[in-house]
Amino acid sequence: MDLLNALVAFTNYVFIPGLAYGAQLALGALGVTLVYGILRFSNFAHGDTMAFGTMVTIGITQLFQSMGISLGIFPTALLALPFGILLTGLFLLATDRAVYKFYRAQKAKPVILVIVAMGVMFVYNGIVRVFIGTEDVVFADGLRAVIHPRDFKDWSGLREPLGLRMTTLITLVTAAIAVALLFWFLNKTRTGKSMRAFSDNEDLALLSGINPERVVLVTWMIVGALATTAGVLYGLDKSFKAFTYFQLLLPIFAAAIVGGLGNPLGAIAGGFVIAFSELVITYSWKKVYNYLVPEAWETTSLVQILSTDYKFAVSFGLLIVVLLFRPTGIFKGQSL
Repeated sequence: MDLLNALVAFTNYVFIPGLAYGAQLALGALGVTLVYGILRFSNFAHGDTMAFGTMVTIGITQLFQSMGISLGIFPTALLALPFGILLTGLFLLATDRAVYKFYRAQKAKPVILVIVAMGVMFVYNGIVRVFIGTEDVVFADGLRAVIHPRDFKDWSGLREPLGLRMTTLITLVTAAIAVALLFWFLNKTRTGKSMRAFSDNEDLALLSGINPERVVLVTWMIVGALATTAGVLYGLDKSFKAFTYFQLLLPIFAAAIVGGLGNPLGAIAGGFVIAFSELVITYSWKKVYNYLVPEAWETTSLVQILSTDYKFAVSFGLLIVVLLFRPTGIFKGQSL
């Protein structure tokens, strides 16, 4: 029985949150890896792009709620998400035309584009803070729990509860659909194949008649969709706060690099590696440990490797290790 309690505690506090957080990081890392693989620069504005897309979706969600429009047991934000994706994609295209297009025409070095992206990041961050503020915004409505912890305890007879929130289930299902659609698009459609050809060899792609401006346009629209979806899912799961998305930039880039920057499969794998590494290292294992050992060996200490205050330090540490020993990442992306 204690073994089952330990397994339930692990599932409830590590496995399920790790799946949800990993899916959110994977979607964010996919956006980063697409920009790097196709447009040839590291987009440090991606975290704040997620914040912008989430802000727009929150605004439309609140508009729908004021009009009495909802999705019943599902969050109203899912109804607002397509509008948030469209507006964010258009905003990214406007940014590209106003900023990035000039540097592409000049064939600027990647380091110049990185500096430009950092400037765009600060502008995006300022826009989000001006329009939505700096406080936490909770915008999840509908059914809160698919599996309620108390109901699980009554059903199982175990001491440990197991809960599954609606936002967690939505995160996993939405992320799976988004990833499936992205891979279908890249591998089965003519435009997707053009993007892959452009990524592999830009000069040869141009000689083959591929329109680079069309590739850029589609890339930014997909990046806007991924960023907005990742940001909204993270905000539904936790809450929205502009500074949080700026901080998420480190684990997102770590996920992309650990998996293999420029490789979509690597971005997905890296997202889950980073998520579970952060949770496993910062989780207090006291409860699980005490279930697994004899009563005489039980402890009152937290049995914690690092405090949760150092969660992002785990991402940074993994990033350093990968850059030192395997700079191409798990799936051998492009070396930095």
